[in-house]
Amino acid sequence: MPKLAITGKGGVGKTTLTALLSHVYAGRGQDVIAIDADPAGNLGLAFGLSAELDAELKPIAEMESLIYERTGAQPGTVGGWFKLNPKVDDIPDTFSVRQNGVRLLRLGTVRGGGTGCLCPENALLKALVTHLLLYRNQTLLLDMEAGVEHLGRGTAGAVDAFVIVVEPGLRSLGTAHQIQGLAQEIGVKNIYLVANKTRGPQDEEFIREHGPDLPLLGSLPFTLAAVSADQDGAAVFDQAPELLAAAEEIANRL
Repeated sequence: MPKLAITGKGGVGKTTLTALLSHVYAGRGQDVIAIDADPAGNLGLAFGLSAELDAELKPIAEMESLIYERTGAQPGTVGGWFKLNPKVDDIPDTFSVRQNGVRLLRLGTVRGGGTGCLCPENALLKALVTHLLLYRNQTLLLDMEAGVEHLGRGTAGAVDAFVIVVEPGLRSLGTAHQIQGLAQEIGVKNIYLVANKTRGPQDEEFIREHGPDLPLLGSLPFTLAAVSADQDGAAVFDQAPELLAAAEEIANRL
């Protein structure tokens, strides 16, 4: 059951790849949970969730009553005592929705990234990510922002692969270099690239020349079908068969 963290510069296609790979793994009979850990929070839309159902997928970090209940923090106070290991094992099933055979869960934002639990919200989210990575026998895809805020040294070892999505452009590849450094700092061993919006072999060659010295698992070709899926609020894997075929190959290489 692979555990994959998918990251990259904003707008490069992290959410698209997460949706595609989730659909591939679910189609292979795996029990899949896809975690929306990007503050933009658009993973549900990539799965074709209706606006009403997507609104029900509330970020865990914004559930104040749940945070107070599980951590023991007192509402309206600053500082004080709270639990660093709150109960979280029931959260993935209780606060997720199922779509196309995949369970979707939205985390929300970790504050004060990467340096430990500084508030009850952090404590709950860190404990939840640890539980998801270490204690659930599921295929897990973590759609992250361009950083490692939801991971720490204690959980990085449980990630089977760190996948950086890139476009054939210098800004995207510059961010990829930074992410590679952050991932290596916390002990991630397997780091790969996936190219998105490529127009041919010349774009892959540009990425190999200017990007991090990492294996390139494959490419998602530029297609107007992906644009149409976004405009129509449809699942990308239903609207863009060429992307789904590319994701199958990427999953095989993973």
